[in-house]
Amino acid sequence: MSIRALIGGGLLVSGRVGGGGSWWATSSYCYRSPSFQFRNWKTMSTTARDTLIFRQLFDRQSCTYTYLLADPVTSDAVLIDPVIQLAERDANLVKDLGLNLKYVMNTHVHADHITGTGLLKKLVPGCQSLISKDSGGMADVKVEPGETVTFGEQELEVRKTPGHTNGCVTYVNHAQKLAFTGDALLIRGCGRTDFQEGSSETLYDSVHSQIFSLPDDYLLYPAHDYNGQTVTTVAEEKNFNPRLTKSKEEFIDIMDNLGLPYPEQIDEALPANKVCGLYNLPEDLAEKLNAE
Repeated sequence: MSIRALIGGGLLVSGRVGGGGSWWATSSYCYRSPSFQFRNWKTMSTTARDTLIFRQLFDRQSCTYTYLLADPVTSDAVLIDPVIQLAERDANLVKDLGLNLKYVMNTHVHADHITGTGLLKKLVPGCQSLISKDSGGMADVKVEPGETVTFGEQELEVRKTPGHTNGCVTYVNHAQKLAFTGDALLIRGCGRTDFQEGSSETLYDSVHSQIFSLPDDYLLYPAHDYNGQTVTTVAEEKNFNPRLTKSKEEFIDIMDNLGLPYPEQIDEALPANKVCGLYNLPEDLAEKLNAE
């Protein structure tokens, strides 16, 4: 299965993902070890079924990953888990790459940052907000388990993965063997379950039935990472996740005794994220939104 990622200088890296190699990225380059191939993405003919424009973006404050995915033939695109402070960065990237942003979507109602969906709808007219129906959040499109989010010839299956919150979903691109797990499954960890409808038992069942049931070579991209890692695989997490390799009883005990602090941005983020990040915003963000 091949994937191609846009990189600095208008180049496209082409190679195989999974199996014996993996993709690595710096701020300027993407490459695969042990072999890789550069091509000019503006002139290369390709088909949508075996390629995907892909960018992994990062917010330093909340350690949130935002993902830009696009069909290279139609230029239709989606953004997953945008952050309001970086909405202009995301909108500018969409413009630079000549993409048609179809959906700005969330894996769940976040508590550690304010979503950028509302501001992006103003910055990129015509795009729609999207979230799971079970989240209770407002959006133009509300999806349910088993439905498919389509952009160009690309598809993301919606899988219900509650436990961190009731409305958590994982988006799966089977053609490219990629899954975007939100806070349900992190790299060598998982989302907390001690607030916002959290349930350790539910989370354990969700990960094992909806994520660990995917083929071992599927790449997993989380909503956050606090240790400098960018991607994992189903096989890695089934073997090395220190929480989710335990029995359900052991997992529940671990989660009950994490002793995590109260999330710093929850009192601002939750009310805003219920309405696409447009409610009772901090003064600086409200001014930015009103200026657009």
